[in-house]
Amino acid sequence: MSAPLSSTAYFNGNFMPLAEANVNVMTHALNYGTACFEGIRGYWNEEQQQLYLFRMREHYERLVKSCRILTMKAPGTPEELGRITLEMLRRDNPRHDIYIRPLVYKSSLAIGVRLHNVDDGFVLFYALLGKYIDNQSGCRCCISTYRRVDDNGIPARAKITGIYVNSALAKSEAELNGFDEAIMLTHEGHVSEGSGENIFLIIDGQLVTPAPSENILMGITRASVMELAKRELGIDTIERQVDRTELYIADEVFMTGTAAEITPVGEVDRRPVGAGGIGPVTAKLQELFFRAVKAEVPAYTRWCTPVYQPVAASREG
Repeated sequence: MSAPLSSTAYFNGNFMPLAEANVNVMTHALNYGTACFEGIRGYWNEEQQQLYLFRMREHYERLVKSCRILTMKAPGTPEELGRITLEMLRRDNPRHDIYIRPLVYKSSLAIGVRLHNVDDGFVLFYALLGKYIDNQSGCRCCISTYRRVDDNGIPARAKITGIYVNSALAKSEAELNGFDEAIMLTHEGHVSEGSGENIFLIIDGQLVTPAPSENILMGITRASVMELAKRELGIDTIERQVDRTELYIADEVFMTGTAAEITPVGEVDRRPVGAGGIGPVTAKLQELFFRAVKAEVPAYTRWCTPVYQPVAASREG
């Protein structure tokens, strides 16, 4: 029988009940947003009775890079962090889709804006996360009045907690105005990304996405989609500057992210994208992706880390 969801956390070197993994109100990260994090999806395959973690190593490699940008000491190598993650999950034995959150934070009880001479802490836990946005009928997007923070302000290539105030302003603006999601522009007026997603366009049979220089997060789902499009559909991806009005005339638009997975965009600024629903290329990529993350496509099982020992192997032992 499965343990209660998120009953265990890994907090500053020890496994403990999640309810006991707490920080002091003076914690530096709470006061100044000085932390970085990752989000890792775990997909339950009912037929195989296995929980697969999607590209866990790549997520921890990115966390280590984020730590470097914030002058933090990473809490371990990607391999070590992976072992801790597997141990936490095996203790709780979840048998459903999950979302894992590792977070490195400035843990000193200190008042003062800085990154140096402040201690680092680490916490790891997981939670239930369903569909972040409706990914079947096509979400309704608007161009946000909030511009994406520039790399020389807060680097978007690092998943820094403080930068998500920028995203939260855009997301709330969109939802309070009747939309599902916001699309943010750079200060130069080019398309950057959603409040928490990368963005792709299908234009004349080609896959187009904003380049890394457009203040985007270098998404792991983004890279996975580009590989699927190339290897499975024969579609190359062009990374370049994208103008706002290209969203209005694209054949298809979709968003990608750990939380958003592959989410079709049906409307931008009250203009329908294509036929207004999920387009054929998006549908094919979505179908491929959801099979791949459950280790159902042999070419991409390398993306999937199994949590539990296979039943056959355990019987032999």
